[in-house]
Amino acid sequence: MNESNSLQNHIGMPQAIALYIGAVLGSGVLIVPGLAAEMAGPASLLAWGFMTLLILPMALSMGLLSAKFPNAGGVSHFVTLAFGERAGTLVGWFFLMSVPIGAPVAALTGAGYMSAAMGWGEPARIVLAAAMVIAGLAMNWVGMQLAGKVQIAVVLAIVVVLVFAFAAALPRMDSTAFTPFVPHGWMNVGKATAILFWCFIGWEAVSHLSEEFKDPQRAAVKGVTIAAIIVGVLYFLTALAVVGTQSYLRGSSSSLVWMISRPLGQWGGMVAGLTGLFICTATIIAYVGAASRVAYAMARQGHAPQWMSRMSGRFHTPIGALGFLLLCFTTVMTLYGSGLVSLTTLITFPNATFILTYIGGCAAGIRLLKGSRSGVIISWISFAATAAVFPFTGMAIAYPCIVIAFYLGFTFYKKRKNPLKLQAVPANRSDQRTEVS
Repeated sequence: MNESNSLQNHIGMPQAIALYIGAVLGSGVLIVPGLAAEMAGPASLLAWGFMTLLILPMALSMGLLSAKFPNAGGVSHFVTLAFGERAGTLVGWFFLMSVPIGAPVAALTGAGYMSAAMGWGEPARIVLAAAMVIAGLAMNWVGMQLAGKVQIAVVLAIVVVLVFAFAAALPRMDSTAFTPFVPHGWMNVGKATAILFWCFIGWEAVSHLSEEFKDPQRAAVKGVTIAAIIVGVLYFLTALAVVGTQSYLRGSSSSLVWMISRPLGQWGGMVAGLTGLFICTATIIAYVGAASRVAYAMARQGHAPQWMSRMSGRFHTPIGALGFLLLCFTTVMTLYGSGLVSLTTLITFPNATFILTYIGGCAAGIRLLKGSRSGVIISWISFAATAAVFPFTGMAIAYPCIVIAFYLGFTFYKKRKNPLKLQAVPANRSDQRTEVS
């Protein structure tokens, strides 16, 4: 592949760490600590502690695969190597079709915090959310070198605000807030753990950017380890402050906002709103980058429309895939703005496809990391934890069924259009699998 039609290696260790943190430390940190405390009381800290320990194997399973098999296909590529072309392509479509809904949801969540803090109405929220999505697309169009630098600045701002919120809450924490420790029973602690799981997925997203790492081994393994530790500590400290100050009793969805606002007075609302804006923008940048790369990877292999593989001659970025995402984002934002779908409805759609993507990646890790005993154990832990949560997706299982139907329809269309070419692709991939083995 010539240089003008290939991705560039611009992502160093700092950018990789920032992208990992941005992908995982999403809008959940604004809401979930209060929600978990409301559900399980002070015992919710046990759930946070358990998930903080589990976060490292979940992160490392994706990091080890990215280091060993760096490819824009990410999880889709890993599953292809482990289980064949069809399984890998399907997982790729699962991830690709999660982001067109997930990114607008993140944008609307962040814009909602900002508009609420400033007293703006719903129209302003939609305009602000659209601007966040466009910013994510623009960053990835210019290239991951710039996007990575912006991500570093955004993540640093998030870390500073969260550390400040904990430090400001520390003098107001009271030991009586931790008694009774299990006010709602141990069953609710288990339910809280299931909710917390959603805060700790996202490691699979950056695997799609591994082809652009300057040093895949260092950035993927060391970078993801550092990011996992930072994310785990920030989540736990935030939860500790929410419980210790009992701010969740003021409303689970506004507990963190209250902690930030109180010590800053009239500026508190703006800082809280900007925090939500930054957190969600970081998530959008990471996921737009990941989705555009997987679309590009599948298109160059013939498993997505060929125009998605079109590259920017100036920036060497997948402009065709970014155009596809722009079309999807516009559709979703239009549906929301017209009132045809609510934010609650949109949130439920991508859950099952995100989880299935992660399950596929962990299963691939079990097979592909056989040369490393620790790698296999880590993959098994991640697979078991993710599979245990999947039944809780409920009616969201309908969305991957729609994606499967679309994939089968596209495959049938390609087969009728060019049957010889379609049959040739699995043979080439089979050779690649043998070579890797």
